[in-house]
Amino acid sequence: MNLLLTLLTNTTLSLLLMLIAFWLPQLNIYAEKISPYECGFDPMGSARLPFSMKFFLVAITFLLFDLEIAILLPLPWAIQTNNLTTMLLTALFLISLLAASLAYEWTQKGLEWDK
Repeated sequence: MNLLLTLLTNTTLSLLLMLIAFWLPQLNIYAEKISPYECGFDPMGSARLPFSMKFFLVAITFLLFDLEIAILLPLPWAIQTNNLTTMLLTALFLISLLAASLAYEWTQKGLEWDK
């Protein structure tokens, strides 16, 4: 019962905050609010510059490698398990996957920034 009450309270509060965050900015829309701001001066150029696709790909690659490393973090606690061979095989698989992914990114020149 406590779990149900907690889930209901959290869901209601989250939905209420999302509704307020969506509704509140739409009350006062005027030109100054939607124009780009550069320290009080008129904008020198366009504020809508094209996004670098290379930067996006490097960021996604970083997130994937970071996720794989985060999966490896609980391994020191997993050593205390009774089924040590399964843990070692899982760790070896994850490290091999990480190394193979790095080798693939390296051969596809996904880590080079200047080209």
